[in-house]
Amino acid sequence: MAATTTYPPPPPYYKLYKDYIQNPKSAPEPPPPVQGTYVCFGAPYTTDYVPPNLEEQGVRQLYPKGPNIDFKKELKSLNRELQLHFLELADILVERPSQFARRVEDISVIFTNLHHLLNSLRPHQARATLIHILELQIQRRKQAVEDIKRRREEAQTLLKEALGTLEGQ
Repeated sequence: MAATTTYPPPPPYYKLYKDYIQNPKSAPEPPPPVQGTYVCFGAPYTTDYVPPNLEEQGVRQLYPKGPNIDFKKELKSLNRELQLHFLELADILVERPSQFARRVEDISVIFTNLHHLLNSLRPHQARATLIHILELQIQRRKQAVEDIKRRREEAQTLLKEALGTLEGQ
């Protein structure tokens, strides 16, 4: 019975970094980012993100098409329409329970439109989140610099006092 290892040995790339501590520039440059399409685990992917249209998914679009969409207005409008359809569904379930399927389908279309609108805002949300994180980092670093300056001044004051005490003796 031959002994086998649980994990394979590491790839030989680590040998490229053996002189990194003495000369950090001796390491190879990282590979360039992938552009366009690529294959991962047998499935093709692309680096260009294009959200699918509602028509491509076979869903009726309830808000206007085009690049200049007022997201706030359209989300409020779809939310009000959703509330109205829920009330109508409740009425139909009480009065004519056999006719609920059409209202449920309408509610599903409204939810899909809401979901699509919200997903259209994801890139903006990601940028805003990144900006906020970077601003917090800048604020923390400025605060750390101010703290270092304050402590340096305290240390200089203590050293001057100690020097004055030593000279006074």
